[in-house]
Amino acid sequence: MTDRFVYHCTLRWSDLDAYGHVNNSRFLTLYEEARVALMFAGGRAWGVGSLADGVVIRRHEVDYLRPVDYALGRATAEAAPTVRIELWVEEIKASRFTVAYELYDGEVLASRARSVLVPFDLTRQSPRRMTAEERAFLLTYAPAGDAAMSGGEGTT
Repeated sequence: MTDRFVYHCTLRWSDLDAYGHVNNSRFLTLYEEARVALMFAGGRAWGVGSLADGVVIRRHEVDYLRPVDYALGRATAEAAPTVRIELWVEEIKASRFTVAYELYDGEVLASRARSVLVPFDLTRQSPRRMTAEERAFLLTYAPAGDAAMSGGEGTT
């Protein structure tokens, strides 16, 4: 199994819908927080700051497996309840990569998702190819020996 990036995300009262569950649109926000932690903090710690300088979303795909509530029973005076998000890189191509996620409410899998991301040059306002350093960083969170990781020339 691949090395997964694990992020514990604090739930906010504003994440809830009228039924007391985390709103479906907020799942994307929770996934975004985990993804940003991976690419900004993790990437910079690895010595790769370019992913924080420009990556855009091409596609999101979310499966909701069960509702997530605020779980006041898990909250304390010092800390709001959290969910655990595990993410990894599912595919790397020359000019895009796919991040897969699992969101856990306690030990229960509550949602799965995928995001296709495109490295982006903010100055030129156009997509760009991935650098060797970015690829090496992302490969640390990718399944070993996956043929989809080749990303040779001519693939997008």
